[in-house]
Amino acid sequence: MKITTFNPLIVTGNADATIKLFEALGFERRHKITVNSGGNDIVNVRMKNADGFYVDVAQVDGVTRDMTMIRMNVDDFEEAYNFLRGMGFKNPKGDHTVDTKSNRSACLISPTGFAFDLCQHIKD
Repeated sequence: MKITTFNPLIVTGNADATIKLFEALGFERRHKITVNSGGNDIVNVRMKNADGFYVDVAQVDGVTRDMTMIRMNVDDFEEAYNFLRGMGFKNPKGDHTVDTKSNRSACLISPTGFAFDLCQHIKD
């Protein structure tokens, strides 16, 4: 398994305010993607600053308290998922994954409480 990106992801019910904060810190919007998970649209904005640091901000309606996760993109989702599960990580949605034409992802929470947004970009 190769890690291809590794950066913070902020899950929030108020992405506009969070994005404005990071813009004030020198981050620029790189791209935006909308995925549907369990009937809910999640809008993710990827941001980057001049020093090459990334942060993702995800708008999830109904979130009342922001959550910071680690976004870990890998080249082999199944291998990474099974590795983390073997290390005691739990998927709070059972074995549910978000699968789109270009991405596969799942939230995995460590035994001590920190969380990964594990994902793999699917190329044509």
